[in-house]
Amino acid sequence: MKARILAFACSALLLQAPLWADDRTSPPVPPGGSVTIPLDEYNHLIELAGRTPRKTDVPPIPYVLKRAELKLNVASTGVMGKLRVEGEVFNKGITKVPLVSGVTIFDAQQNGKSLPLLQESGTHVAVLPGDSTFDLALDTGLPISLDAGRASFRLSVPAAGSVFLTLVVPGDHTSVRIHPGLITNQTSENGSTTIEAILQPGQPAEVSWATREVATPVVPREVHFLSDVKTLLTVSEGELRVAALADISVLQGQPQQFEIELPSGYELTGTTGASVDSAEEKDGVLLVNVTNPALHSHQFLISLEKSISVSKIDAPFVSLRGAQRETGEILVEGAGTLELTASESGGLKRMDLKETNPYLRSMSRFPMQAAFRYHRQPTETPKLALEWTLFPDSSVLAAVVERAVVTTLVTTEGKSLTEIKLLVKNQAQPFLKLALAPGASILSADVAGEKVKPVEGPDGTRVPLLRAGFRPVGAYTVNFVYLHSGAPFAKKGGSELALPKMDVPINLLQWEVFLPEQYNVKEFGGDAMPFYQLPPGTVTFIAGDDLSATNVGGAMGGVAGGFVNPNPTGPLLPGQIGGYVIDPSGAVVPNARITITEVDTGGSQVAVTDASGRWFAQNLRSGRISLNAFSPGFRQDRRDISYDASRPIGVSFTLSVASTAETVEVRASNAELDKETQRIERDLKKQAEQQQTAASANVVNFQRKVSGVLPIRVDVPRTGNAYRFVRPLVLDEETKITFAYKTK
Repeated sequence: MKARILAFACSALLLQAPLWADDRTSPPVPPGGSVTIPLDEYNHLIELAGRTPRKTDVPPIPYVLKRAELKLNVASTGVMGKLRVEGEVFNKGITKVPLVSGVTIFDAQQNGKSLPLLQESGTHVAVLPGDSTFDLALDTGLPISLDAGRASFRLSVPAAGSVFLTLVVPGDHTSVRIHPGLITNQTSENGSTTIEAILQPGQPAEVSWATREVATPVVPREVHFLSDVKTLLTVSEGELRVAALADISVLQGQPQQFEIELPSGYELTGTTGASVDSAEEKDGVLLVNVTNPALHSHQFLISLEKSISVSKIDAPFVSLRGAQRETGEILVEGAGTLELTASESGGLKRMDLKETNPYLRSMSRFPMQAAFRYHRQPTETPKLALEWTLFPDSSVLAAVVERAVVTTLVTTEGKSLTEIKLLVKNQAQPFLKLALAPGASILSADVAGEKVKPVEGPDGTRVPLLRAGFRPVGAYTVNFVYLHSGAPFAKKGGSELALPKMDVPINLLQWEVFLPEQYNVKEFGGDAMPFYQLPPGTVTFIAGDDLSATNVGGAMGGVAGGFVNPNPTGPLLPGQIGGYVIDPSGAVVPNARITITEVDTGGSQVAVTDASGRWFAQNLRSGRISLNAFSPGFRQDRRDISYDASRPIGVSFTLSVASTAETVEVRASNAELDKETQRIERDLKKQAEQQQTAASANVVNFQRKVSGVLPIRVDVPRTGNAYRFVRPLVLDEETKITFAYKTK
């Protein structure tokens, strides 16, 4: 039963085959009948019948011209030559391939056999078999257009992938122009000039050249000329470069060529000049042909160079043969930092650098070392021996930190939380490398107010100094905060704090450490100096976010940072007088004017209080002295004393506020005035010591950041004492402070 079903299915399949076939002629159908086949073959036939017929691929373009090469020779009647075209036909069957237009084809061949061409709209067309490559050789000809002193022809360029032209024109060193096109080589030989050029495919090219009329030869006059050679010698590491500017003044004749003797061992790198037609070197002599021999002056610039491995050499001289007189100057410059020793002889004379020719100085690009002039004589040859020591240039700093402001909060558990603000000037350094102590980790970082992500590496932590799209010109701020676990405090003992190494030089580092109030701290040590020990007026302590404040000119206390310098002034010397000016609240009054008048002589001088309220005067003689203190908004205060120059005293003023100008006269003995000055000085010192340990705005701002911004919880002290330190010029090294403490 199964066999009958299969036989019936095969018969039905054979009967339906014409319905599946495409439009092509169907094969003859065999006589009807039944055939028995296996089930697998039957399924395979069903699969083949269901497939879509494959369509024939059509190439995107029928043909392509790969390369064209023209070799043309200019004759008196026209331009003759050969055109070779290489390409490929992609279509199957016969294809028409356009080749070139605007030229006359004398013969066309393919693989050594003649090839017929068609003419379609002025274009020569080849009929070629499909799906094959071709290589055609065409014999061509072109007409020439002649004008006054100029010849030209128009060339139709095939639309090939690349087109090369080799053109031979009559005449030595003939100037040929091709537009559009690029001349890659030019040589002259046997009275003709050969040009090699690359043409723009598919674009007609205009080829032209200058022609000269043949004049009746005349007997040349003897040539007389003067030469002046200005030479620039550039000494650099491993190379000596020479630039010689030759000025020629023709006295008689019309020279067509000049012969220039070149120094031995130097490579000629260039010869230029307004009147230079061509230049060629033969056996150490440079032959320079000029365009117009009738000119009375010529100027050539000759460039030479030589590789050297020594630090001494004889300077080269460029000389013109046949000159009636030859003068010159030599200027020596050094590329980099070098120490030059020059020994001259043979009529060479040293000259001041400012006296050298302006054109020679204008060619100089490096520091000038020495200059010489000479007038070559038949009996002597100028010589110049050079010897130098070249010092390597040091590298330019990629980045520098103008100021670093550091604030550290120490907890009762011994943990330290540190914020570092940097004012950075950056040329090209992408990262700041930090060497954090073990147990320390960075919590946050930002560059110019934008948050950045530090990178952990095997050799340290890197904080980005630049970010995408951010290339600052001036100084900008970099801020980061890190936490160090530290060691818990005991009842008493010693402790150490350290800042990480940073691979960017720091001009000035300012560090404020805030400790809990229950610890009495003393005996500070380390490599940072306590702020109060610095001389007045040298450094401004920055309290706040303005890192760009100047480093010099403000007192380290009082006005500049909100702190008073607690250093007492030394004792007065003979002939001196001084004291303080304060207001009723005990605050110092800076910039108050004290007029000191010597009553017996009438002489006077004026002193002004500084930021700490102190004034000072000297060179006083014994006798009656009147002191008058004044500051805007205060009543004037006057003191009359009997001054003994051998026993100087201190005189201080307490100015009271006044709405109008008044003068308060106080009478007191010298001992009372001196005692009052000492009391004021003690009060100011005590006030300064209290202010010295008061927290600045840096601590307050950092405490706020800990509570509201940082992604951690740290119980930082809210009350305590601040201690300030300063360290200048930190170069990739740690900054440490040590101290002893005791629980109160």
